[in-house]
Amino acid sequence: MSGSSESQFIKLEVIKGKNLKIPSCRMPAGIFISINVDSRRCWKSAISVLSSNRSAAWGDTVTLSSQASPVLSVEIRASYEAGRMLGSGEVIGKLQISWDELLNHGDEPFDISFPPVRDVHPSLMLKATVVYACDDHDGALTDSLADCEIARDTDAGHAQFAEYATSDNISHLNAAVEHFQLVLDQCPVDHLDHATALTNLACACLEGCIQNHLQDVDTTSLFREALALRPQGHPDHVLSLFNLIIALNWRYSKESTAVYIHESAELCCMLLSLYPEGTYLRSISVDIVIDHVIDECYKLPIDTSNEGINLRRVVLKLCPQGHQRHPRALYRLLKSLHMRFKQYGNIDDLDESIRLGREGVAMLSEGHLDRGSYLNELAISLVYRFDHLGEPNDLDEAISLHEGVLCLWPVGHEYHCHSLNSLGEALLARFYEHGKMEDIHRAVSLRREVLTLHPLGHPLRHITLNNLASGLTTRYYKSHVSEDLDEAIDRSSESLQLARHDHPQRHDALHVLSSALSSRFTQTGKNEDVDEAIQLCQEALASLPSLHPARFSSYQRLNKAYLARYRELHDPADLSLAVENFRLASGHTTRGFRDRVEFALLWVHEAEGHQHDSVLDAYRVCLELFDNHVMTRSSTILRRKAAVAFSDARSLAVDAASCAIRCDELRCAVELAEQGRGQQWSLASLLKTPVQDLESANPTLAHNYLKLSKLISNAAQSSATITDSAAADRTAPEYRGLTRQLEAAVAEIRNLRAFSRFLLPPLYEDLQVAACQGPIIILIASQYSRSAIIVPTLGNPYHIPLPVTLTDLNNLKDRFASAISQACTMDPNVPRNDLIVLLRIVWDKIMLPIVNVLEHVLKVERRSRIWLCPTAAFMTIPLHAAHPFQTKADRSKEPCLEDLYICSYTPTLSALIRSRQMMKQRLPPSFVAIGQSQPGAGKGKALLAVDSELELVRKLVPATANRTTISGDAATRAGALEALEENTWVHLACHGKQDPAEPYNSHFVMRDDHLTLLDIMEKDIPHAEFAFLSACHTAVGDEETPDEVIHLAAGLQFSGFKSVVGTLWGVEDAVAQHVVKAFYENMFMDLKDGGIMDCTKAACALNRATHAVKTIVPLEQKIVFIHIGV
Repeated sequence: MSGSSESQFIKLEVIKGKNLKIPSCRMPAGIFISINVDSRRCWKSAISVLSSNRSAAWGDTVTLSSQASPVLSVEIRASYEAGRMLGSGEVIGKLQISWDELLNHGDEPFDISFPPVRDVHPSLMLKATVVYACDDHDGALTDSLADCEIARDTDAGHAQFAEYATSDNISHLNAAVEHFQLVLDQCPVDHLDHATALTNLACACLEGCIQNHLQDVDTTSLFREALALRPQGHPDHVLSLFNLIIALNWRYSKESTAVYIHESAELCCMLLSLYPEGTYLRSISVDIVIDHVIDECYKLPIDTSNEGINLRRVVLKLCPQGHQRHPRALYRLLKSLHMRFKQYGNIDDLDESIRLGREGVAMLSEGHLDRGSYLNELAISLVYRFDHLGEPNDLDEAISLHEGVLCLWPVGHEYHCHSLNSLGEALLARFYEHGKMEDIHRAVSLRREVLTLHPLGHPLRHITLNNLASGLTTRYYKSHVSEDLDEAIDRSSESLQLARHDHPQRHDALHVLSSALSSRFTQTGKNEDVDEAIQLCQEALASLPSLHPARFSSYQRLNKAYLARYRELHDPADLSLAVENFRLASGHTTRGFRDRVEFALLWVHEAEGHQHDSVLDAYRVCLELFDNHVMTRSSTILRRKAAVAFSDARSLAVDAASCAIRCDELRCAVELAEQGRGQQWSLASLLKTPVQDLESANPTLAHNYLKLSKLISNAAQSSATITDSAAADRTAPEYRGLTRQLEAAVAEIRNLRAFSRFLLPPLYEDLQVAACQGPIIILIASQYSRSAIIVPTLGNPYHIPLPVTLTDLNNLKDRFASAISQACTMDPNVPRNDLIVLLRIVWDKIMLPIVNVLEHVLKVERRSRIWLCPTAAFMTIPLHAAHPFQTKADRSKEPCLEDLYICSYTPTLSALIRSRQMMKQRLPPSFVAIGQSQPGAGKGKALLAVDSELELVRKLVPATANRTTISGDAATRAGALEALEENTWVHLACHGKQDPAEPYNSHFVMRDDHLTLLDIMEKDIPHAEFAFLSACHTAVGDEETPDEVIHLAAGLQFSGFKSVVGTLWGVEDAVAQHVVKAFYENMFMDLKDGGIMDCTKAACALNRATHAVKTIVPLEQKIVFIHIGV
């Protein structure tokens, strides 16, 4: 070495390497460089991770003494451990080089090339510099091996395995396995190198198995054991994951057992999240392996089990947005969810399928080849959701999408027939909903077109035949054209002959033919038709799992067949079997509530018609299903839409109560009337249930319940403002998830003995609490009977048949509307003769029989309080104003109802109970008078007397009540809402309007926007006490749900006001002042003696006020005011 001396050293920098191929092709943890002098390792670099281009970088330096041997050995080695190494790894390249050769490049970096590995020359970039002092910080990075024997055996194993990989000589494989087994034998379970020994042996065995040189070695168990010893955070965890994935993939390729590819896919997800892009493991091997796993998963048939769906989710994670396989992975998942819904009826699966479908459609451009598939799948799912939930927008959107798909898949396209069938199915659904013949005609036409494209011998002909038969049968129900029925039977029979007995959709054909045969039996009376129809349904049931949604159709068609045979042969056994299938279908939980409600309504109709003893059960089931169906909707408006969609259910509650009366089940009648009347308010009531007793018994459960109630209330308010379909699809599952959590919380509360009936429909004993201060009279106006039920303070309810028909009541209601309208145009001094006649009818036909029982049977003292709870046609009749208008023999006048009793109304018994419960905690009174005499343009005429009414009220309300007045520009929607929340007593003088078509849009007219019933309902004002609504139509109900009480006064009561004075029709603001003045004078007359403001005195004050003004206020304006609540 030129210029050498005793103090001379060489500083060698290892910069980087490239073309670093591994002879064994095994995946390394990293690459390191070893410097050997005199056959002894004197230095080892750090381990560098191999990059995707098979390069590695170090930047490590070593200072070597020039007094050493003139030649040194440079080795490139692969390490299979990122942490503690066992042995020296596998040799990639080995080169001897002299000191002079190192120094021959001056101070510049230079490359040295190594012998080829698999036709590629590895190389290193080095830099050598002469230095004259040794830096103790760089050199001597030697490793020490505590166990030289196992290290030598490990290195020998690596060497033999590399020889096997390059020569394919089995002897080298056997030698490698022998060495690695020796190492494992010396590294028991608790040894630090046990996982490494397991991994080396497993890798050698796996390669031998792949090459068919070894048999029956369970390498997955070895890799699994190693992975367990290298948990997440261990430096070799990632490589252990990769090795196990390779083993699972190989085992799947040999055994085709899906569990292996499932596990492999899940591990791939874990691997992706742990290993960065750009590394050799990620780019060269991991991505290739993952692509292989994805491809294998695609080859699997769609599996709707939890494991199958989970696999599709895992594959989607492996193909994030932007990945070329993402659209296909997304489609496979939504298709799997759609199919699982068809098998198990879980609406969450359908919602997620729709959400993913929308995501896919938004992701793909107009011309993308897969766009049609996404649109078609989305449309099909929307039709299924319509069938399940009955949301009309779903059906309209589905048909629009199907029309678009038909354009994308024209004649000649491989999926054209599929598009025709799907559009036909959607049109059929719309025909069922709206009955438009053009829909059914087109559906049949589309299916005929498909049949021409599926001639004899086509594998899908049997499905097409059945689809056509279904359309023809449906059209027959509407048109009664016998040719449709005959063709339907022929087509369906042919379909069954062509379909395999184990075909998964065979039950559809059995159902269609059964339905057609039952219809023909009704037409011809041939017993063999109905017998075959029953047999076909029984065959369908036998082929379906117990919870399959299609079993509902089997029960439905069996019911149809048994009813048809009963009507013909009058065998009671057939009616019993029909009822049994009513029960089974109504209780089939995997079918949507919508279908079950419709079928339960049919059960009610048939049981009533045939006077079957199951009729009361039918009503109970129907009310429960109806309530559950309505509660699935996330907002108040959507719940009402869901309710009014069932036209046959408008009188359900009163008919149920009537049925219970006819069955002499009076307590049940009270319970059913209550349950049916409160459905629109049920969620609002549930979320505002007082929980003071629960808080005392179990604060944790009470807190959880209140928290969930608040979340659901907020979600319902948010959903009411959503108009975007995609946003609605996201929020609906979230809302259902919250309601399930609430159901679970309620179930836990019911486990407490004292709360076993928490939020369940109240029993009679619970409801009777409402009568603690006076009897409650429920008036039932059913098509089957007209009755009153008196709920006394103690004892059983009392039934009073009323001598009036439903037609009489409807006529009376119409005559009242006409008489009041006419009276409003008359001079105040002109007698209201028409109105007097009508009030006399109300007295004679309705209230007198009730008064007789109150006085002579129940011994209710005069001037006691009573509460009226009218239903249906009774609701718009001024029952409180019933009057005989007769003179006794002694020339005294016969007393009217309000002479005898202090009358109040209550929407439901539960509302009255809840109001009293909420009065346990009272705040100091604060009184606000809100008036709007000058509404905005187009919102009504000016109310000239409002300001003077507000001034009058201010003078009459005690100064101790912290009085405020809001009027003019300050009387806005926001201002009024804030005032309602901040005050315990409210007087409201303005225009009021009841919207009979959309009752939640009923409103008070403010200066800017309307203050709607929905605005009021969404507020929770537990400390509110009293409201006087000096406005028109504040206590008039809903035309579409006549058994419900949806009006402004009831809304205030449900929001927290315990006592409310409202109006039944229009009120003249100038005339109303007389009533207002008399009311407040009577309301606060006791305060002069040191009394307190008490909202429970409102009914008595109103009673006295109407007596006081009877000579100065026209009759229709005197009786317009009613009291609601405590």
